[in-house]
Amino acid sequence: MISDGLGRYSIGEKLRTLRRRNHMGLVELGKHTSLSAPLLSKLERGKLFPTLPTLMRIAMVYGVGLDFFFTDERKRTVLGIVRKAERVRFPERPGAEDVPYHFECLDARTNDHRLNAFLAEFQEMAPEKVKPHQHPGVEFLFVMKGCLILKIGSEEFQLEAEDAIYFDCAVQHSYRRRGSKACTGVIVTVP
Repeated sequence: MISDGLGRYSIGEKLRTLRRRNHMGLVELGKHTSLSAPLLSKLERGKLFPTLPTLMRIAMVYGVGLDFFFTDERKRTVLGIVRKAERVRFPERPGAEDVPYHFECLDARTNDHRLNAFLAEFQEMAPEKVKPHQHPGVEFLFVMKGCLILKIGSEEFQLEAEDAIYFDCAVQHSYRRRGSKACTGVIVTVP
């Protein structure tokens, strides 16, 4: 029977685990996938099996491949390589005139995605133009070169090349380069 064959993959459990690991509700996931919360609930409870396009929509939200749902977890290896030539550079705020930094994703598309890593190139900006942001989890930042001003809440920290900082990124924070010399760093966030 088809349901027995699909049941052994525990797709519903994997969907629920991914959603909970990312601290996301069914309604929020629905907004990202254009799927209804009741449908997503039925998929998670194993009452329905998703079509491949539906499963792909959900997989894209979490940055996993379809193989995540069909691989035996006991045989799964966590390995991903991101080649320099494959990285794509993005502004922190697409379409904005002034951007405090540009970033490139360093984390590979793996089946077991537990962190996000970025290479950031910080820009020199007037302090009043920098907009703070926040997100769940913790953040680690390592300054590779240059001088960076990191504002966390109401406190400012000046970080020089090879300095590192770890902080709660649920607190509003912002970055800006100090001086005219290039400033780059590696940012790792864990939800």
